Amino acid sequence: MLILLVGTHIYLTFRLRFIQKYIGKAIKLSLTRTSEGEGDVSHFGALTTALAATVGTGNIVGVATAVGLGGPGAVFWLWITGVFGIATKYAEALLSVKYRVKNQLGQMAGGPMYVLERGLKMKWLGVLFALFTAIAGFGIGVSVQANSIADMVKNTFNIPPWITGLVIAILTAIVIIGGIKSIAKVCEALVPFMAIVYILGCLIIILMNISALPGAIVTILKSAFTGQAMVGGFAGAGVMQAIRYGVARGLFSNESGLGSAPIAAAAAQTPNPARQALVQMTGTFWDTVVICLLTGLVLVTTGAWQTGLKGAALTKTAFEQIPVVGPITLTIGLLTFVYSTILGWSYYCEKAVEYLFGTKAVMPYRWLWVAAAFIGSVMTLPLVWSIADVLNGMMAIPNLISLIALSGVLVAETKRYVWEDRLEEKAPEENF
Repeated sequence: MLILLVGTHIYLTFRLRFIQKYIGKAIKLSLTRTSEGEGDVSHFGALTTALAATVGTGNIVGVATAVGLGGPGAVFWLWITGVFGIATKYAEALLSVKYRVKNQLGQMAGGPMYVLERGLKMKWLGVLFALFTAIAGFGIGVSVQANSIADMVKNTFNIPPWITGLVIAILTAIVIIGGIKSIAKVCEALVPFMAIVYILGCLIIILMNISALPGAIVTILKSAFTGQAMVGGFAGAGVMQAIRYGVARGLFSNESGLGSAPIAAAAAQTPNPARQALVQMTGTFWDTVVICLLTGLVLVTTGAWQTGLKGAALTKTAFEQIPVVGPITLTIGLLTFVYSTILGWSYYCEKAVEYLFGTKAVMPYRWLWVAAAFIGSVMTLPLVWSIADVLNGMMAIPNLISLIALSGVLVAETKRYVWEDRLEEKAPEENF
């Protein structure tokens, strides 16, 4: 799976002539809140909904897992995965907007299932993707997230997981019952707030350890290519471990290639597919290139990686080294990241269910989602992570097939709107 995903990232990067070079223009587009063209939410709303689902435990716990098992070098490989993943995120968003449809309620519906059906004429593969997404969401989208939050609240405030689970379930129900407009409204307010608080917290911790920063960067780069010997409680890791854990956690964190984020992109108001694709690709930039890198630098500059701890315990130790600011940043970060992921993924999954069973199945699925938020809080974590990883892989395969098979369409659309600088041009009606 890692070879398949990274291979697609690299292939699309070259096929689209390093679309990453447009990241500045893409960020500028994403911050202008215009509503033009057909769609259910603004392009900013679609981006923040996708970011809500993407920025989650992978950015905090996932990075710590990578460093704890693969050493500081894993931070470099995680970052590289994000840089190349930008091209894949752009590609899947473009195709989802191009092949989206209107459902019986007049709302936009899109994603890899429609791309596979309308672009490749492979409805059976679209059905498989939708099925994997509807089930996978219970792992990556809600159980893992609720479990992380319940675990942290138990360790920090000694509150039983079932109480946390009940609160998460109620808060989730309040938002998701209203559908995409309600979810996007909450995400537009929550995502910028949570990202700014977490980024500022990380920067404060790095600045307080500024003398260790040059050494930390050297350690990350050296161990990315030579491995890391035993240090303190850290057991040591080879280059292959650094690559494996860095890439794996990077892919889990930014979700490029999984086919989940383009489902939100399809709801956006946009004049043409390429414009929204540029906006969506900034999600991977913020998620992995910025937030995951900052988490990694915090773990290495504070020396926490040498303790031999892994996952949430490692991140907690790193942030606790800075009194007051550290624990508050981590708590706010994890609580908001997790809650927003549960909201974003609920939309992905309900669209998959809608594709399979029609709009009538959406409301019962929303209530199932609320129940899963509670159940996930009291489950055992290793099993949940295993299920999430397996189902993620199963989602990615049909999506990657569509990206590679339709790469000619990607190039034609990119040439027309991006390379020829016609981003404001309205796409022909048949696109929608």
